[in-house]
Amino acid sequence: MNKEVRVGVASVILREGLILLGERIGSHGAHTWATPGGHLELGESIEECAKRETFEETGLVVDSMKKLGFTNDIFEKENKHYVTLFVLASCTDGEPQVSEPDKCKQWKWCKLDDLPHPLFLPLTNLLQENPNLSEVT
Repeated sequence: MNKEVRVGVASVILREGLILLGERIGSHGAHTWATPGGHLELGESIEECAKRETFEETGLVVDSMKKLGFTNDIFEKENKHYVTLFVLASCTDGEPQVSEPDKCKQWKWCKLDDLPHPLFLPLTNLLQENPNLSEVT
């Protein structure tokens, strides 16, 4: 196992009972569905990271956030270990665009009770701890 633990930040964007998910390609978690997110950079706040990553990946601008929770994610096959910090992000305007086609194949608004599969490990872990994600808003 790699001795380094990385910190990921994920933006859970809910709109009209739907959650924004992207189909990952490349890196760990390829061909799984995940929220926008990425690595926390040195000196960056969690909120700054969530805003930056959401904009870089989707072109969407989030306007408010609240802490949602965290997960401990061990990707055994890839020999990676992450702690993922989830924020509930508000974004009422615009539609997501694929801004990083080498990392994401598509973005979709998905029903919380009918999510695509397979889900990205951190999202799977979050939903195990918070099965009623729609009630956290």
